[in-house]
Amino acid sequence: MNKTSVSNNDWNSNLYQEKHAFVWHYGENLLQLLNPQSKERILDLGCGTGQLTAKIAEKGAEVIGIDSAPEMIEKARQNYPQLHFQVADARNFQLSHPVDAVFSNAVLHWIPQADNVINSIRKSLKIGGRLIVEFGGKGNIESIIKVLYKALEKIGIDSAPNLNPWYFPSIGEYASKLEKQGFEVTYSHLFSRPTLLQDKDAGLANWIKMFAANFFKGLSEEEKMVVINDVEKQLKPKLYQESNWFADYRRIQIKAIKK
Repeated sequence: MNKTSVSNNDWNSNLYQEKHAFVWHYGENLLQLLNPQSKERILDLGCGTGQLTAKIAEKGAEVIGIDSAPEMIEKARQNYPQLHFQVADARNFQLSHPVDAVFSNAVLHWIPQADNVINSIRKSLKIGGRLIVEFGGKGNIESIIKVLYKALEKIGIDSAPNLNPWYFPSIGEYASKLEKQGFEVTYSHLFSRPTLLQDKDAGLANWIKMFAANFFKGLSEEEKMVVINDVEKQLKPKLYQESNWFADYRRIQIKAIKK
């Protein structure tokens, strides 16, 4: 999950790059749907540490990567100094020239203000330009969220739903938002994709620390570990197989054209 909104998570770009490479490895399949062409101008919205931005550039496209997290942009510039990256907020970014395509992988579920994001995307695209996105859809990490709420409630945190930073819409909900702003949805797909978490026994704990930090604001390290250990215990029968943790991901893929 890349980051292009301003939420309350603090991002460790090294941990993201070293322990959560699945984010962009799965995104490589989305590049086939994008099908970048030589000389096209393409925006990578929520570029993270830049791996998929570089893949797009390899096809001969002129690509710009934006992300709201300065630490992600700093790492992306270190990784690919020949490419153009900048800090920007998906809800109100502006480009100097419209692009042929906007590409976004594992980002939009971080931004509940979907209408603002779509408006920014629409303004950045040429007429006939395409939007290619994948992000968490309805039911994404449902098991993890339910157990996390219960574990937090046990230590006296009953406001966990209000701390949830994620937005996981159905296809119908998101397609309707796109259509209201002048897009034609030409492809949509919601699918389950159980995702192997790296680092064996530490996989789920690493994932929680990286992506669910919003739930732990103000808690002591001891309280955090109590919650994480409880979550692991409750989820082990369902999400732990052969010494590995899996996240119960459900993803939406959408292609839409600006009319």
